[in-house]
Amino acid sequence: MNGPFGGGKTTLAAGLRRALPGAVVADPEAVGDLLRSTLAGHTLHPRDYQDLPLWRQMAGVFVAGLVRHTGGPVIVPMTVLNPGYAEELFTPLREAGGFHHLVVHTAPAALQERITAGWEFPGDAARSEAVRAYRRRRVPDYQQAATDWLHADGHVIDTSALTPERTVQAALAQLHLTAPARPRPAETPEA
Repeated sequence: MNGPFGGGKTTLAAGLRRALPGAVVADPEAVGDLLRSTLAGHTLHPRDYQDLPLWRQMAGVFVAGLVRHTGGPVIVPMTVLNPGYAEELFTPLREAGGFHHLVVHTAPAALQERITAGWEFPGDAARSEAVRAYRRRRVPDYQQAATDWLHADGHVIDTSALTPERTVQAALAQLHLTAPARPRPAETPEA
C-alpha cells in the first residue's frame, strides 16, 4: 500500500486487517528504525533509511517471510516514492505471486486537511507538529511520483471523499475480495 505521507495508509491497513481473516500488517518502517538505531553515530548513518540498499533487502525479506509464515494476506503500508527503490522491493514479491500495489491517493486539499488534523503523538504537541511538518514537506514529492510513475504502476484508490469504511470497501473491490459478512445483532422483540 503506497501513497502520500498522512494520506490514510495506516488507517486502511488496520481496516483491511479487521476485514480479512488471518491478515497481518507489516510496517517496514520498523526495519528502518532498527537500522537507524543500530547505525546511530556511525559514518554510514542514513538520513533516510530507504536510501540504504540494506533496508530494501531487509524489508523485502521481512514481508516475504511473513507471507510464508502466516500464509495469509500481509498488508504493508509504506510510502515509497523512488521508482528504483519500488522496483527493488516489489519485483521479488511480484515473482512470488499474490502481490497487489494499492496506491491510496488523496487530493491535495483533502491531504492538507488530514495532515493538519493528525496527532501522531497524542499529548506531545512538538513531536506531532514535527510529523505534520515532515508530511507537508513531502507532499510535492508524492505529487511528482504520482505523475511520473506511481499511479501507472499501482491500483489507485482516491480516498479524498471516502470514509475509512468506504476506503476499505474500495480496496477490497480493487483486490476482488469480499469481507466476510458480519453477524447482525440479535433483534429483541418489542414488549
